[in-house]
Amino acid sequence: MGLSEKEECVLLDQKLLVFMDQLELLEEKRERLNSLIEQGWFSMSKARYSMGNKQVSALQYGSEMEPLVRVHTRTLESGEAEFQTKRRTLKSPQERQVEDIGPKDKEGVRRRVKTQEVPEIDQSDNKHPLTETEPAPSSKPEANPQQDPLKWFGILVPQTLKQAQASFKQVVELSAEVATLQSAVLTTRQQLQMKQKSSSQTPDLTD
Repeated sequence: MGLSEKEECVLLDQKLLVFMDQLELLEEKRERLNSLIEQGWFSMSKARYSMGNKQVSALQYGSEMEPLVRVHTRTLESGEAEFQTKRRTLKSPQERQVEDIGPKDKEGVRRRVKTQEVPEIDQSDNKHPLTETEPAPSSKPEANPQQDPLKWFGILVPQTLKQAQASFKQVVELSAEVATLQSAVLTTRQQLQMKQKSSSQTPDLTD
């Protein structure tokens, strides 16, 4: 048995109230987002003024970079799209050094064992074991793509540059919330339009 006209009106009113609440919340988050963007650019402009334009530019970017924040999306049963941010934790140099040294030590042990098992060869022959001709691992320091972006501009950076980074970090988090809420608003509006069409086409069965 279908819903009566009164029940349809109540559901339509509830959906309308939800829609208005979502619009109000979306407007608040958008204002907060714009304020953070302006604050971030203003802090960066002050950092450029104190350090120099050439000291805070794309020229200081790292040669290798990895994203510190990733955005995960999924579609809910209601049809809404949900956006979530996941920030990667920066590892200290000691932790990265331990991870890099472990496998190399084991490989070095295996190589030493192999060289001990190789029989002696006459020095008059210009032949050497393969292990002796292998190139030594390069000791050149590798670039760290997980480095804090603030380190690109120097060790002692001004407080304004740190404030700019903090503002843009909040912008990333808030952008995901705004995108999720925007998807919810669109889905609610579609549901509201469908209910309005169905209620206008449904004949009055109460008579």
